[in-house]
Amino acid sequence: MKTIQVFDPALCCSTGVCGVDADQQLVSFAADVDWVKQQGVQIERFNLAQQPMTFAENAVVKSFLERSGAEALPLILIDGEVALAGRYPSRAELARWAGISKPVIEIKPAGGGCSGSSCC
Repeated sequence: MKTIQVFDPALCCSTGVCGVDADQQLVSFAADVDWVKQQGVQIERFNLAQQPMTFAENAVVKSFLERSGAEALPLILIDGEVALAGRYPSRAELARWAGISKPVIEIKPAGGGCSGSSCC
């Protein structure tokens, strides 16, 4: 089983999902992480604000930060190798990396209550 590690930028909490104005991207990613964990995949998240030593002690992450800066986070490692940087992966990407062959349902951000150009 592969190990997925997510090195987040400085967030207010472990997922960045708090308060009334939570970033929808972080909300979707937190749901995707929970889904992957339910599939038996080992996934770890590290928050730069709360666990800076974890960033400094990982040679791959330290080198990435020296080259690209903290603004290039998040950084995703699969078994210690860089898989993605600068954005959070989709559920489909997480499933592919983990070798999950079950159908993947993407969570889309909620839109308005109207469909297309016809609005009530």
